[in-house]
Amino acid sequence: MGKENNNVSTQMEIDDTNIQITDQINNPKFSIHVLQLLKSAQMQHGLRHGDYTRYRRYCTARLRRLYKSLKFTHGRGKYTKKAITESTITEVRYLHVVLYMAERAWSHAMEKRQLPDGPNARQRIYLIGRLRKAVKWATLFADLCGTKGDSRTSLEAEAYASYMKGSLLFELDKNWETALRNFQNARNVYEELGKYGDLENQVLCRERVEELEPSVRYCLHKVGEKNIKTLELLDIGKMEGPALDLFKAKLEAVMDEARSQQAASVTEFRWLGHRFPISNAKTRVTILKAQELEKEVHGSAADSLPAEKKLVIFDKIFAAYHDARSCIRTDLVTAGNAENVKDDLNGLDKAVSAVLGQRTIERNQLLVSIAKSKISRQLDDRAAKGTKPEGLVRLYDLLIQNTTDLTDLVSSGRDRKSEEVAFAEEYALRGLVFQAERCFYLAKSYSLAGKRTEAYALYCRARTIVDDALQKLKSISKPDKVMIQELKVLNNKCRSNICIEHAAGIMEEVKAPEKLSEGVSNISLSGAARKPEKFLLDKLDVYESAVGDTNTRAGPQIDAFPPPFQSVPNNPIILDLAFDTIEFPSLENRMKKEKKGFMSRFF
Repeated sequence: MGKENNNVSTQMEIDDTNIQITDQINNPKFSIHVLQLLKSAQMQHGLRHGDYTRYRRYCTARLRRLYKSLKFTHGRGKYTKKAITESTITEVRYLHVVLYMAERAWSHAMEKRQLPDGPNARQRIYLIGRLRKAVKWATLFADLCGTKGDSRTSLEAEAYASYMKGSLLFELDKNWETALRNFQNARNVYEELGKYGDLENQVLCRERVEELEPSVRYCLHKVGEKNIKTLELLDIGKMEGPALDLFKAKLEAVMDEARSQQAASVTEFRWLGHRFPISNAKTRVTILKAQELEKEVHGSAADSLPAEKKLVIFDKIFAAYHDARSCIRTDLVTAGNAENVKDDLNGLDKAVSAVLGQRTIERNQLLVSIAKSKISRQLDDRAAKGTKPEGLVRLYDLLIQNTTDLTDLVSSGRDRKSEEVAFAEEYALRGLVFQAERCFYLAKSYSLAGKRTEAYALYCRARTIVDDALQKLKSISKPDKVMIQELKVLNNKCRSNICIEHAAGIMEEVKAPEKLSEGVSNISLSGAARKPEKFLLDKLDVYESAVGDTNTRAGPQIDAFPPPFQSVPNNPIILDLAFDTIEFPSLENRMKKEKKGFMSRFF
């Protein structure tokens, strides 16, 4: 009896195992690395540079390819919607369709969010509609992955859907508790997933957690559980990542509101002893924004900023000042015949243009310092790629032009104050320093080309300009000590390079007769001393490369060009001696006779 029970239980276990195997065959579990798939697609198709239009077009093209490969098209001519359900999904590409539908809707919403002047009321309604569509597809993706995907895929899909729901509520600016709960759910899932898998997956999950953290902190701030200061918000805004773009847009809107409130107290613009009133509110906001960005470049923390970040900040400063100038010039057009208003606006335009010129010079000086560091790195490490002196010459050309434009702008006008005169003299002196630097690097480029005479003359010219600039600097009541030290270093460099070029020129002149005699002694009329060159067409029966050494710039040796002369037999000269003595028969009877009329016969 016991044996029969054991046999029955064993048989039931076998049947259960067979049922499980059959279910696994009929209902396979699909696996998708959602975060890894989306991150690679986003970085390769536009989001590395924040181009959501390109990414949306990629999602559209990807969906078209998936529909075509799955033969899941929606009919020809008349559109017939086909829903994706659990029974529809027979392979993993159906899940990709739902995922890319969500991504396309999300990228379209983010594209509207990044419009230059921000979305208007109608565009904002469309933006929220696209985010709702993204939440709908993301929720469907999570539901389908719960039944058709493995456990990891289901977890990643849930985190993705939670992030989309949180983003929608974040944009709607309501239900902050629900938005906080969704962002926290997504962050917790990525924290757990970051503990397992390969190294690439762990890094991606860690980056995603860092991108979600600011949104969680901001939601906590809105709920009232945590108070975030303005400086913390600015620090968060400096972070990078596609998940932070919506947060940055919200932060920019908050900062614009704060600037608008602060700009109400800013009624004038001070520059070189002048005070220009600012009546336009938009002009105040743009000038205030530019001044806040200038504090980041000139503040105490500016030394720790990398050069690439500084260049980005300079671009934002230029954009803000250009917006201010366009507002001022619009006010000038609408000012009418009010002379006092026009004078104030013209003075404000001049002041803003002068500040813009100063920031342009600072940016170009930053580019010069980057180029100089590359040159010094190239001297230390021969394998490192550096900048040629010609690049620095072009940068100094720009700096000289910038200083000339700035001094001309400040010097224009009749009633100039002492501050303007001192400012113009200072930048004229800086232009002299830039001329010396340009001359020095131009001499260096000639030296690298082997033109000793030109390099020697340019080094002497650069040293003369440096001496002139030093004398002018020392005559000022409050000279710039840093500039004096830089000029002394440049003077020493010019002097050492003059000696080097002089010595190298003398050595080349001394060795010139030796090289000439050596070259003449190697000349051979027969050409036997010359090494014969082997070309590809001469050695077709030998397996040997005709490309030559890869380290040299010589071209492939296929055949000699121009081809050598070859001896060709001449045609024989034939003298026909019998031609003059032969009498040929008359052929007039065979020739066609012309018909003549009566009058022609008469005449």
